[in-house]
Amino acid sequence: MKLLISNDDGISALGIRTLANCLAEAGHHVTVVCPDRERSATGHGLTMHQPIRAEIMESIFHPAVKAWACDGTPSDCVKLALWALLESPPDLVLSGINQGANLGTEILYSGTVSAAMEGLIEGIPSIALSLTSHTSKDFQSAAKFAQILVEQLTLKPLPSLMLLNVNVPAVKWEEIAGVTLTRQGIRRYVDVFDRRVDPRGKTYYWLTGEVLEDVEPPENLNLLQNVPIDVHVIRKNYISITPLQYNLTYANGLEQLSHWEFQLP
Repeated sequence: MKLLISNDDGISALGIRTLANCLAEAGHHVTVVCPDRERSATGHGLTMHQPIRAEIMESIFHPAVKAWACDGTPSDCVKLALWALLESPPDLVLSGINQGANLGTEILYSGTVSAAMEGLIEGIPSIALSLTSHTSKDFQSAAKFAQILVEQLTLKPLPSLMLLNVNVPAVKWEEIAGVTLTRQGIRRYVDVFDRRVDPRGKTYYWLTGEVLEDVEPPENLNLLQNVPIDVHVIRKNYISITPLQYNLTYANGLEQLSHWEFQLP
């Protein structure tokens, strides 16, 4: 399979190196185009007002992997790869393995998910992969599952264009309880700005915050009401797979607002 891999943790991150090398060793044709430094929580930002530069990187990945470091955002990297760097489109876009979970509403800020979403926007099925720990350096379980998932998609392609948001618990392979299809939960932060003063006497603010999970009841879930929530299954050491799309239209909202009438002057 021809694979394009990106991330938001940067070219030096252990997660992307583990993922790319694992898939290259499995016989896939792997190309890496990712940021030259960490670009976490950049969302789906694109660089519009300055040039984007990409440099070929050697001796970082498996010898079969061709890699570029780009000074743009994660979404820039995928867009640049698809429109300028690759000779032909990949079969699949992967983003990760991210250092830390991308669960619930965190996906709206995630550079990891946004890189994968850029592939989806360009008509290529995509996978965002995250390890649910900010401290663990053991990406082997997540890479092993990525290999299994890619092999399955080789034999059974996705039935429709979608993004799979995959979160892998930070435990040993034998401790993983299983794999579960999930729906996106609600994970909101109580934002706290820590006010500080720099050595020159200038005030600045550092964003911190406490996470609150499932702070609002889901509305009109219909067919989704019996589907487990991503943030819940991870606690039980299950791998979470949530299918996502980029169309944000609120279908129930259309029905709820259908009685509105406007009298324009």
